[in-house]
Amino acid sequence: MKNKRAIVMLGLAVLFGLAAVAVAWRYLLPPPPSSGKRVVVATVAVAQGKPLTADMLKLSDKIFEHPPEGSYFDTEKLLSRVVKDALAAGDPVTEAKLAARDAGLSSLIGKGNRAITVRVNDVIGVAGFALPGNYVDVIVSTQKDAPNGERSTELNVSKIVLERILVLAVAQDVGRDESKPRVVNAVTLEVTPAQAEHLDLARSVGTLSLALRNQLDNSDVHSDGATKRTLLQEPALIKPAVVVMPKAPARPTTRPVVLVKRNCVGVLNGVNVSQECF
Repeated sequence: MKNKRAIVMLGLAVLFGLAAVAVAWRYLLPPPPSSGKRVVVATVAVAQGKPLTADMLKLSDKIFEHPPEGSYFDTEKLLSRVVKDALAAGDPVTEAKLAARDAGLSSLIGKGNRAITVRVNDVIGVAGFALPGNYVDVIVSTQKDAPNGERSTELNVSKIVLERILVLAVAQDVGRDESKPRVVNAVTLEVTPAQAEHLDLARSVGTLSLALRNQLDNSDVHSDGATKRTLLQEPALIKPAVVVMPKAPARPTTRPVVLVKRNCVGVLNGVNVSQECF
């Protein structure tokens, strides 16, 4: 009985020993080579239009068994490429998120749209806060056409002519840093062909100003514009109505009565007296 128990204990000891050796062997052996790869990711948030630099890129810590389509595996191949779609820190850098090589600003223009540049100063350009990626309204200050050709301050008007226009670039910079305003003398806007015509006409007939919008504000503004009278809140002048009196009907002309001088004599007939003229 005692021998049987000893044999059982010995067998269990051998089994546990083999299991311990197997576990140790598994951890001591080098891991098998993985079929996955490390892809290039952004180390920081990269805004639309920014060229990539070495400090913006690194190989991912994670190994991708199935890397995203268009991924890169070498940071050197991405240097100076322009970002078309903004990248967040840790996002894989793929070909779909990059502008075509040597395409410049034209690669950022939406299909069917145009880029047009307008000259501004530090006030008109919202003190430098109209940065690439922001949206602005375009205001023109001009004079209305008078019906009889006369010019008067009463005809001055300021009106929003274009709404929610995307700023593509300021001066020659297509990058964006919302914390650092830049005072520039030119702003490039993305517009439709029809809006380009309106903008070109507006800058030729008056003075342009930009109004910075909230990025999430999609509402349309229907404004009649501001004039000197609405600015000062003066009541509109009411012109006196001109009452046109109907013409009196023409009176028929009457010929003057011409009295003809006649000879008359009295006639006595019995007791009756009469007068006969001839």
